[in-house]
Amino acid sequence: MISRSTIDRVFESARVEEVVGEFVQLKKAGSNFKGLSPFTDEKSPSFMVSPVKQIWKDFSTGKGGNAVSFLMEHEHYTYPEALRWLAKKYNIEIEETEQTNEEKAQMNERESMFLVSNFAKEYFHDVMLNTNKGKAIGLSYFKERGFREETIKKFDLGYCIDEWDNFTKAALAKGYDLKYLASTGLTIVKENKQFDRFKGRVMFPIHSMSGRVLGFGGRILTADKKAAKYLNSPESDIYHKSKILYGIYQAKKEIAKQDNCFLVEGYTDVISFHQSRIENVVASSGTALTSDQIRLINRLTKNITVLFDGDAAGIRASIRGIDLILEQGMNVKVVQFPDGEDPDSFAKANSDAELAAYLENSAQDFINFKVSLLLKDSDNDPIKKAGVIRDIVTSISKIPDGIQREVYVQECARIMDISERVLFSELAQLLKKETTKRTKITQNPIIDPNQPPPEYFAEQEQAQMGLVKGGQTSSKKIDQLSILEKEIIKLLVLYGNEEVEFTEEISNVDEDGKETIETRKYQNKVSTEIYLHLQDDEIEFSNEVFQNIYIEIIHQLNQNDKLNINDFVNHKDTDVANIVTSILMDKENPNRQLSDWEGQNIFVTSDLEVLEKAVNDAVFNLRRILIGEKIDELMKEATQDQAIAIDLEVIKNYTSLKMRLFEKLNRVV
Repeated sequence: MISRSTIDRVFESARVEEVVGEFVQLKKAGSNFKGLSPFTDEKSPSFMVSPVKQIWKDFSTGKGGNAVSFLMEHEHYTYPEALRWLAKKYNIEIEETEQTNEEKAQMNERESMFLVSNFAKEYFHDVMLNTNKGKAIGLSYFKERGFREETIKKFDLGYCIDEWDNFTKAALAKGYDLKYLASTGLTIVKENKQFDRFKGRVMFPIHSMSGRVLGFGGRILTADKKAAKYLNSPESDIYHKSKILYGIYQAKKEIAKQDNCFLVEGYTDVISFHQSRIENVVASSGTALTSDQIRLINRLTKNITVLFDGDAAGIRASIRGIDLILEQGMNVKVVQFPDGEDPDSFAKANSDAELAAYLENSAQDFINFKVSLLLKDSDNDPIKKAGVIRDIVTSISKIPDGIQREVYVQECARIMDISERVLFSELAQLLKKETTKRTKITQNPIIDPNQPPPEYFAEQEQAQMGLVKGGQTSSKKIDQLSILEKEIIKLLVLYGNEEVEFTEEISNVDEDGKETIETRKYQNKVSTEIYLHLQDDEIEFSNEVFQNIYIEIIHQLNQNDKLNINDFVNHKDTDVANIVTSILMDKENPNRQLSDWEGQNIFVTSDLEVLEKAVNDAVFNLRRILIGEKIDELMKEATQDQAIAIDLEVIKNYTSLKMRLFEKLNRVV
């Protein structure tokens, strides 16, 4: 277990903008940073990082927190793993305390799979560098490919000895469970036999963006026609081939720095480019490009340069992936290598300067590239040419930006010698079809339950706030009590330490029964005032997380007489950290729209400049809702059981109290 002193040093050293910047391209926005959400597919940035408060908030999903919670959300780390990642990044030595049996038992299956995969990476690498067979076969292969020693270490390349269960025996001897060797695909288990999936292959570990080993690619070194040349780990809980790009971990910093990503096909293409000082390169690992892979790049840059080898058939098969890139609103360029060359061979045959110059000078816009490529097949055949034009316009229709679409239409008309009017007409028809298709999906999500309508993500954020667009009631009943409880937590978090002048009304009745109202002014902290009100009414929050935050706030105030918000931002309970961060970042975001809460009979103060009114409104509203629920409960009990007589006096008293609260709120019933 990581010691408290180590945890404190990690939080003191970690900079949230640096940590998030490893995974998301951030741009300065005033005193904050903004970027595209790494959790949803969005075109406009709604992800905000505050270096001053050391927190982040994703307004498209409602998620938020500190550097630790970001790693937990984005990389699916456990709390200790996130701390270890940060400790490594900031060169902090980790002090351990003894783990309890219960804590050891909390290691889940995913974490066990990660541990097994990391052991495999280290084992294959060690075998290749430090055993006779590894050096003679694996290491010699990589050196024949021209890979230098530092490159081999950079990519953790390795070798699995050509024996049935060499690796499996070694892993079992180290105490790793066969269950996880099988679930990661490293070991194949059949009946009572087990053998290494990658035996006799050189190994390419596949890392996540944060550097965790997800799976492996293995290349066979023999001329066995029955065996696949390349073999990948099977799909598992930690490895999804369509959602990862080879080399993304080694390339992410340079991609963000160069604001461009080179996309190649194979492992060796990536490695050869790195040796030639071109490090902003990733590979799709021989699979058709997917939207998830494109989104990985989109977090780091809006610019992709797709590199094709000289194989024309391969280019035609791969060019379809460009439409997916365009749909993400990204800018695409294309580089084609000479016949017979691929990125790996070209990098080896040319100097670093020559490769860089070729990439810069040969890059062309995708429209020019696609037109020139497809027109070669038309052979001046009008029907084929018409098909090419439709194909090009289809690609243009994928671009979300209207101005870019128009520019590309004009360029296409010039290259293909056709009127812009015809192309715009074709484009309009395609866009209309796409709009109709999306409308049907939105109106009837049962058509494809895996593709929620665009409003889905916005509604999720609004649901957390108890709001819907335009103040309209959602299909689910708005939880008024939860909204008001959050308002009180918000006041405590933002203004708990503020001293405010409050006014108290004291009722005096003279001998004649005449009532007079006397007002008294007094100073009090916002937190103390709220605590006294809630204590008087013996109110507890219905939301468990709000109740936990409230209890900790009161405990802090009793101990220190001052609230330390950082304790909540850096809270081990991610739900607590998320709510507090959300409150802090909502205050930072000037563009957030307030829904019509009063239209829903929810009277929450939005202008917090007058804290006395804000505190009174929050407390009185909470009382009003609780009293209303009590009246409804009494009426319901009487309706369900006719034997229960309605205590009209009790209901009258509750109703009278509710009316007085409305008067204090200056509302009209």
